[in-house]
Amino acid sequence: MAKRDYYEVLGISKSASASEIKKAYRKKAIEYHPDKNPDDKEAEAKFKEAAEAYEVLSDADKKARYDQFGHQAFENGGGFGGGGMNMDDIFSQFGDIFGGAFGGGFSGFGGGGGQRRVKGSNLRIRVKLTLEEVANGVEKKIKVKRKVKAPGTTYKTCSTCNGTGQVTRIANTILGRMQTSSPCNVCGGAGETIDKKPADADAQGLKMVEETVSIKIPAGVVDGMQLKVSGKGNEAPGNGIAGDILVVIEEEVHEKLQREGDNLHYDLYVSYPDAVLGTSKEIDTVTGKVRIKIEAGVQSGKILRLRGKGIPSINGYGKGDLLVHVNVWTPKTLSKQQREFFENMREDEHFDPKPESSDKSFFEKVKDMFS
Repeated sequence: MAKRDYYEVLGISKSASASEIKKAYRKKAIEYHPDKNPDDKEAEAKFKEAAEAYEVLSDADKKARYDQFGHQAFENGGGFGGGGMNMDDIFSQFGDIFGGAFGGGFSGFGGGGGQRRVKGSNLRIRVKLTLEEVANGVEKKIKVKRKVKAPGTTYKTCSTCNGTGQVTRIANTILGRMQTSSPCNVCGGAGETIDKKPADADAQGLKMVEETVSIKIPAGVVDGMQLKVSGKGNEAPGNGIAGDILVVIEEEVHEKLQREGDNLHYDLYVSYPDAVLGTSKEIDTVTGKVRIKIEAGVQSGKILRLRGKGIPSINGYGKGDLLVHVNVWTPKTLSKQQREFFENMREDEHFDPKPESSDKSFFEKVKDMFS
């Protein structure tokens, strides 16, 4: 099922301020909170939906990417949009949003709560891509150092929380008397503590290893975009789940092509004789070299548009274009014979500027580029 617009979920406009976004989320979170709606799957779904919307819209960078690309910006990572919601994630990240109304945990969810599954920490890496890799998509194999459970490590049930990972308490809130829960301070919410571990393991029974991780990067990614590889971050002790790898895209500068959104720009310099007589030139594209025809009498500043030779849209809406900017190179030094030739041509009518309606001004060309 398609996701609803995040602004629609919170009932706000795109121009809403940070405080308005926070206020709208708090209202929705209280309305659909598990403690207020026990065993209500529809309320649970709306509670998660509101948290997902707030997670994106409360972050300036993620909000900007969402405003530009929509849900597509997070399909391969970054934010909750990259995968399923976890109730513990919501409370660990946004627990303070309730202003003490519900504390840091929840009860009544899924029929009285359950053992909290601790999640390992995320790893953040930067991956450099050439423009060709951005245009075509690529699979990168990256070496990462991550914590995993050390062989021989065993765990036992935490005696403080009896394996639930949580301790409960009764609190008087704005909604009345409610039971709330928080992670056990002995086991950190895992429900288990170390029983035995090898000498090379840390206090949680984990050890650092180096692994090679394969990362599939789709075509059309943007510099600074963040992708997520689920379950390849640091592992958690006991029955916990592994964190993720957050992959930040870094686009390398191309020697001859410049990117502008999904379009590419190429500066082509032609000699004065080639401009007068016409020629053909081989130029670089992200899929290899192509040969283009330069008509006789081409004017400096002419823009040739090669449709579909740009970058694929990350939203899947086709490809951008390659805009070739023709620059006629005027010689700076001349031989005596060449100078005499041009002196003789000064008064020749063929050399008089006679712009036609098709020879657009600079501002008209710029307008065409963005139309």
